[in-house]
Amino acid sequence: MNPHPLQGHTAVVTGGAQGIGEAIVDVLLAAGAAVAVLDRDEDALRRAAERHAVPADRMLPLVVDITDEAAVAAATTSAAERLGPATLLVNNAGINAYFDPATMTSAEWDRVFAVDLKGAWLVTRQLIPAMRERGTGSIVNIASLHARLTSAGYFPYAAAKSGLVGLTRSLALELAPHGVRVNAVSPGWTRTALVRDYFAAQPDPAAAEAEVVDVHPMRRMCEPRDVAEVVAFLLGPGARGITGAEIPVDGGLGARFAG
Repeated sequence: MNPHPLQGHTAVVTGGAQGIGEAIVDVLLAAGAAVAVLDRDEDALRRAAERHAVPADRMLPLVVDITDEAAVAAATTSAAERLGPATLLVNNAGINAYFDPATMTSAEWDRVFAVDLKGAWLVTRQLIPAMRERGTGSIVNIASLHARLTSAGYFPYAAAKSGLVGLTRSLALELAPHGVRVNAVSPGWTRTALVRDYFAAQPDPAAAEAEVVDVHPMRRMCEPRDVAEVVAFLLGPGARGITGAEIPVDGGLGARFAG
């Protein structure tokens, strides 16, 4: 078995400085890829770069807001110049949303969709020409269990993530003739810093976490690495027969009848 299945590839990972994104960067580096890490959090990018401590030709941290079209173009151009044209892309950057549908403003709506949906297209659009030219490429969009099953209080997060799954299918059909695959991974509860902070803010953190864990058939939440390993598989040669798919990584939560 090849321990470095992504050797010779350049990957772009958005939102790659922390959480699931950082775990994805870890796994892709270990698989041999060179990785351009796009994130708007400069401090988190610096910490990630220090932790990885890999040569400059293996990892390139780039501060960029994926909703800024010009900044995305500049960052992807820089990545190609420094690491080589990208054949792998992970659209991981996203924000949560907790709005009342009657009081949410148009500006707030636009911001959610700019990050969670349009940003993925802006980055993808920049990389499509090089992938088409080479006749190869693999794209993974990080959606969410909320694309299929959601809860009150998450408006309009489910709509944005459903749109990302739809974008995945459309791109898969458009790019398949050019040898480019496009898939989505939909995490459920994942033990990131944001989730840990959520539990810490509850009146009884231990009870809140136990309640969440209890509804999972596997009786555990996923770790960021669990998601990252699936992403790496979909990017790699072992998944060459998979495109247009949405793969849940949710500990079985999406298969559970809630009644």
